Amino acid sequence: MKPIQKKPEMQKVTVMLPRDLVERAKRVSGLGLTPAIRKGLETIAAWEAYEGLRRLRGKERGLMTWQELRGK
Repeated sequence: MKPIQKKPEMQKVTVMLPRDLVERAKRVSGLGLTPAIRKGLETIAAWEAYEGLRRLRGKERGLMTWQELRGK
């Protein structure tokens, strides 16, 4: 039996966007207006986590070296 998933609370917004930006985003993504805007907002929201991981790059101790990974 699948667990019941709660729908996220939604907020209706009105925004003024340049028409060419909207058309380009829809064309490139292959999405409609609402999904394209949602995808953009999700990307911005994920940026903080991405930056945190990027700052850690090469700083984690105790992991295998690239030579060990390649079996050298």
